[in-house]
Amino acid sequence: MDTPLPAIFLLFLFSLLSSTHSSTIGVQYVSKLLEIQDHERAPPSLQVAAARAVLHRLLPSHSSAFEFQIISSKEECGGGSCFIIKNHPASHNHGAPEILISGVTGVEVLAGLHWYLKYLCGSHISWEKTGGAQLSSIPKLGSLPRVQDTGILVQRPIPWNYYQNAVTSSYSFAWWDWERWEKEIDWMALQGINLPLAFTGQEAIWQKVYQKFNISKSDLDDFFGGPAFLAWSRMGNLHGWGGPLPQSWFNGQLTLQKKILSRMYELGMTPVLPAFSGNVPAALKYIFPSAKITRLGNWFSVKGNPKWCCTYLLDATDPLFIEIGKAFIKEQVKEYGKTSHIYNCDTFDENTPPVDDPEYITSLGVAIFSGMQSGDVNAMWLMQGWLFSYDPFWRPPQMKALLHSVPLGKLVVLDLFAEVKPIWITSEQFYGVPYIWCMLHNFAGNIEMYGILDAIASGPIEALTSENSTMVGIGMSMEGIEQNPIVYDLMSEMAFQHKKVDVKAWIELYIARRYGQSILSISDAWSILYRTLYNCTDGAYDKNRDVIVAFPDVSPSFISWPREKYHHYGKPTSRRAVLSEKTDAYDQPHLWYSTSEVIRALELFITSGDALSASNTYRYDLVDLTRQALAKYANELFLEIIDAYELKDVNKVTTLSQKFLELVEDMDTLLACHDGFLLGPWLESAKQLAQNKEEEKQFEWNARTQITMWFDNTKEEASLLRDYGNKYWSGVVGDYYGPRAAIYFRVLIESLENGEDFKVKKWRGEWIKLTNDWQKSRKMYPVESNGNALTISRWLYNKYLRSESS
Repeated sequence: MDTPLPAIFLLFLFSLLSSTHSSTIGVQYVSKLLEIQDHERAPPSLQVAAARAVLHRLLPSHSSAFEFQIISSKEECGGGSCFIIKNHPASHNHGAPEILISGVTGVEVLAGLHWYLKYLCGSHISWEKTGGAQLSSIPKLGSLPRVQDTGILVQRPIPWNYYQNAVTSSYSFAWWDWERWEKEIDWMALQGINLPLAFTGQEAIWQKVYQKFNISKSDLDDFFGGPAFLAWSRMGNLHGWGGPLPQSWFNGQLTLQKKILSRMYELGMTPVLPAFSGNVPAALKYIFPSAKITRLGNWFSVKGNPKWCCTYLLDATDPLFIEIGKAFIKEQVKEYGKTSHIYNCDTFDENTPPVDDPEYITSLGVAIFSGMQSGDVNAMWLMQGWLFSYDPFWRPPQMKALLHSVPLGKLVVLDLFAEVKPIWITSEQFYGVPYIWCMLHNFAGNIEMYGILDAIASGPIEALTSENSTMVGIGMSMEGIEQNPIVYDLMSEMAFQHKKVDVKAWIELYIARRYGQSILSISDAWSILYRTLYNCTDGAYDKNRDVIVAFPDVSPSFISWPREKYHHYGKPTSRRAVLSEKTDAYDQPHLWYSTSEVIRALELFITSGDALSASNTYRYDLVDLTRQALAKYANELFLEIIDAYELKDVNKVTTLSQKFLELVEDMDTLLACHDGFLLGPWLESAKQLAQNKEEEKQFEWNARTQITMWFDNTKEEASLLRDYGNKYWSGVVGDYYGPRAAIYFRVLIESLENGEDFKVKKWRGEWIKLTNDWQKSRKMYPVESNGNALTISRWLYNKYLRSESS
């Protein structure tokens, strides 16, 4: 039974309008910088023009229906940031604008537009790869819904809405051109994001800076990583891997960065620029022999190969540190023409200080910030709090020493993994230092239907309303984007929420918005997904280790997943104890829900297909859900193969292996049905940035390597980061993951036929050769989808999953 859109949306909308402006102690600490940024923001006319351009790109047919205005936060928003939606005073005149949207910045205006389209028109906006925008529910020009006479006022509870992770630039943005960046900045603004990282092109700035310190371009060839690995060379984890960078890359990325920054400033955003962390080229130690430069340890290189590992760190207490830090800030300001005064620096991200003396750590913090402040007197340090999550070095005395080394209000910490492992609770709100509550959610751009919607809907509010809260923002710090659109839709909205969200009611609206209508079967399906896939409470990191995309590199004798968890496929078990089990040889696949329930949800999705198959958003979700169910089924099938091997049943191993490989081929066919699951665009976008054939070859190798072996390997030893960046993409599934599994099964069968132990070295050697050959391959893959998603999903459900749903 169809649910009428207006009744649902208006009911939920009215429940949101009781919110009032709130603030925290933390906001008071950063108020001076907020005032400076308000004063330096782009002129209102420029912000309005930029916002109107976004509207025209999104909804050209309705661009005349809206009028935008920039307003004063103090006078009309109660001192904070807000947007106001009103009926246009002239709306009764034919051809006049119908809706007036006002906001403190261009971002607030566009967030208001998005709010109106969501809750008054029942529309939905997500990344193109995840289905894009559902705008068919918007009434025709001249018939837009009117708002209440007093209008709708929505205030931000806190000023900043942060976006990105230090590695998103490599896992997602590595090959973007301006066309793709423009779409992303539009999306950011519509989601209300006003504090994005802006890391593109920094290598060109470093090239100019290091020339002043007598370091040549050839000296830097071994310093920067390749295009797909720049995030880690910037952090000092590796050097040279995938490089050297051609000069065309430096020039092109700098030009691109200037466009990115210009657009962000035009919309009233506060882009965060990089700062000097101490990571220096090897040549610096010869030019400045007395400088305190330390060679760091191995970071995941197979043999500690000095060609790639063991980078150099300049001690922050050395006078040269401040000199280089100052030069880097000033060169950026000179090149870009302005700055927002916020700089990201993560000196200790996966690089532990050599001494745990609090006084020494304080001196490091003082020096790092001095490097920023000497280049920009209004500088603020933005630091990822990831180190406090994973490194036991950072006990309370060490944390306090670092956090209190900078004047209060000049350091903001990203509580990077707050939806799973919030540091603000255990650190007494970062010991009084302002922080941003962030959702990490995704690792390496892996594709997995996963989330913790209840934590997202409540966690930021609990932090905001806690006693003596130092929270100053909400953020999304995922390693990779373009997945799980429901998670990012809700998380973006939390930047404007003052109360916990009723997730069940919100999902009902989400369904109607995403597909343009809500029918009972799809509503029932999402009810299941909410309590299963999107209710992960086991505290595990969701790095996708499904067998298809992360094949275990071990002898079958080491494969000892708890049988009660996977046998009797789909039946819920005691999960918490099982998930804590792990071998040293490999990570087990993550399973936190009843698979039979998810298969039931897929059945309901397929049932809904006749009504919804014209919707691109539905087709994306259908392919993704089918993929999810098949992936977990493949894990079970693999265990059956190992069971048969242990019983020395060669016929059963052969039959089940063939079934597994057929499943992989079928999954590749499924993924080919939607543009969001294709390898081709990743490779082609890499090649399109090349200026010649050699660059094209290098860039494609970078793109292929990141999603397979990742880092270095020998002929007999795979990369320690193999499959970290795995992807469920048509092309890599069929042409790489399938043949890899086939090698393992062939060696498995041979060992049974010959009465021998499994030959690990043979398997590994052939697999590594397959990988290295695939990395160097130039085979082209489709950039557009092919196939009927509903037909293929229904076929695969009947072929593999129907018997498992009971």
